[in-house]
Amino acid sequence: MSEPNSPPGLVPTVVRLKLSLLRNGLRQSGGRRAAYVASAVVTLLFAALQLLGLIALRGHDHAVSLVVLLAAVLGMGWAVMPLFFPSGDETLDPTRLVMLPLRPRPLVRALLAASLVGIGPLFTLLMLVGSVVSLAHGAAAWTVGVLALALGLLICVALARAVAAANIRLLTSRQGRDLAVLSGLVIAIGAQVVNFGAQRLGTSGLGQLDPAADVLRWLPPASAIGAVDSVSEGAYGTAAAQIAVSAGALVLLVRVWTRSLTRLMISPDGSTLQAAEPAARDRRSSAGLGRLLPGGRTGTVMERGLRYIWRDPKTKAAWVTSLGIGLIVPVFNALQGTGSIYFACFAAGMLGIQMYNQFGQDTSAFWMVALTISSRRDAYVELRARALALLLITLPYATLVTVLTAAMLGDWSKLPEALGLSLALLGAMLATGAWTSARFPYSIPQEGYKNVAPGQAGLAWIAIFGGMVAAALLCAPVIAVTIWLHVTEGGDSWTWLLLPGGAVYGAAITLLGLRLAAPRTATRLPEILTAVSKG
Repeated sequence: MSEPNSPPGLVPTVVRLKLSLLRNGLRQSGGRRAAYVASAVVTLLFAALQLLGLIALRGHDHAVSLVVLLAAVLGMGWAVMPLFFPSGDETLDPTRLVMLPLRPRPLVRALLAASLVGIGPLFTLLMLVGSVVSLAHGAAAWTVGVLALALGLLICVALARAVAAANIRLLTSRQGRDLAVLSGLVIAIGAQVVNFGAQRLGTSGLGQLDPAADVLRWLPPASAIGAVDSVSEGAYGTAAAQIAVSAGALVLLVRVWTRSLTRLMISPDGSTLQAAEPAARDRRSSAGLGRLLPGGRTGTVMERGLRYIWRDPKTKAAWVTSLGIGLIVPVFNALQGTGSIYFACFAAGMLGIQMYNQFGQDTSAFWMVALTISSRRDAYVELRARALALLLITLPYATLVTVLTAAMLGDWSKLPEALGLSLALLGAMLATGAWTSARFPYSIPQEGYKNVAPGQAGLAWIAIFGGMVAAALLCAPVIAVTIWLHVTEGGDSWTWLLLPGGAVYGAAITLLGLRLAAPRTATRLPEILTAVSKG
């Protein structure tokens, strides 16, 4: 009698599960398949170009500094990925497996193998291959390079899994998902840091990285790559120590991951305990805020708008990104020595965008607002209160960024005119934002990372970019006066008038825009409600 077929191992089963999740996700829609294929092609093409660049560094005196820094950046990226994109990979959530009769250690091995499937691991592997090729010289170095590849890749994926398992209760809660709003800010800061670093390297060379690389080559996963260079230089003892550091880090990460996984599998979920206490705190803070705001409809609408900014993930994400970029652009340009105080206007411009599509952030709940609007006066008060809520943040922020930029550049003489231009631009964007909110409303989906409902992308482009062009045209008189004062003999002594002039002009253009948008809002309530409810 033949023995029954033995059950498949846990590792191939979990790997097949990962592939099935990926395949079924792509079957949902053609757009999702196209987006995945396009992102995969772009990512792999970028990885291939980086691989060629790393290979071209072979033999360069400072190649080790660059590749060690690259390995450290890869490790940091894998560490923060679960925090910013908790829903990017369903298998990152071990709570989906806690009801299965599985032991933690075999499950860790299976999930580690599944982690090696995907575009991210392939991208990381190509970067590590290029790093090894650029440093390895001799048979011993190539042998250590193979070991460094395995250690570097496993450390990266184990780090991501350990971070996800340790924070999964937080990441799957509503408050935890708000961490994803920081991704836009981190990406913006990272882009400016990379730009700043690239310019410094272009003028000073790769030797600028040597001090940082001397430290990072002892931190995993960069220590594994540093071992390849140590062997190439004949420092076998140093290489052995660096490999030992990397191997020890991998063992430690696996143990931390196992402990977190064990705790998840045997502990109850207390994420909903004491939910009433935070709600009570929200009510108390709301009452305190309400006492500081005007009475009647204006104060109510302002408080609602501020609560959206604080509590709604999509609205918070937009604000955090705008606040970050509005500060980063003038500050980083000032640090590079190529900045101008007029870059401070970028802060007002980024925050002014938040006035666009005011009703879209309400989604289907806008019907409750629509029921309270029965006249043009009601529509005007609604729009005015929303603009005032924005001004509570944008006015002090734009002023702070302008003053900070002037201080960094030492250009205090141009502070009044730069601040006046910022206020005029802010007023123009509030005016055009109120009008486009009524004329081109669109829905913001509450789930996922999309900010526009399918089929409404054209409306969003028209509303945002059309409104920005109109705002720039509305600012033309203030810009013209600024240029005229600078080209006129003795005009520089009168540029301080641009501060009160810009403030008055911005306030006037805002009130005019609200007056023009109110009738359209009152008459188009059914169309607005239909447009913002599609998501």
